Amino acid sequence: MVDDLAPLLLKDLVRSRGQLRVRRPGRSGHIVYLDELTMDLATAWVVERFRRWPTTTNPHLIVSRVSVADDRNPMVSTEVTRKPFRRIGISPGRLREDRIYDEARHTDDPVRLIRLFGLGQTTAMKYVMAAHPDRRPDPIQA
Repeated sequence: MVDDLAPLLLKDLVRSRGQLRVRRPGRSGHIVYLDELTMDLATAWVVERFRRWPTTTNPHLIVSRVSVADDRNPMVSTEVTRKPFRRIGISPGRLREDRIYDEARHTDDPVRLIRLFGLGQTTAMKYVMAAHPDRRPDPIQA
């Protein structure tokens, strides 16, 4: 979710493994396995971040010109992470739901949805069943 972006730290992106650790208050960290396109975009952002602000000590993955100028090394504001979505007229949550459903349409593997989107088992199965209403889970494997 968009609120998960601001707390991300540079060290949370493990490019050698294609993983991103998402930190959520009151919950254990979740590992997201990034697809090739997302990994390429994340790498491009890190390169751009260091090009723009080579001397910043801000540990956050997502930074802005305001956050890098602040000696307290704050997270970016919610405005920074929400503004791009307002520009295109869609909420971050709706876009996420759309991407999960689209992925579920292309696969009937709930484990893939769990790994890509950090879903729970029940939620992943709901997306798979919604995307493939003609298929029913095998009760022996359930």
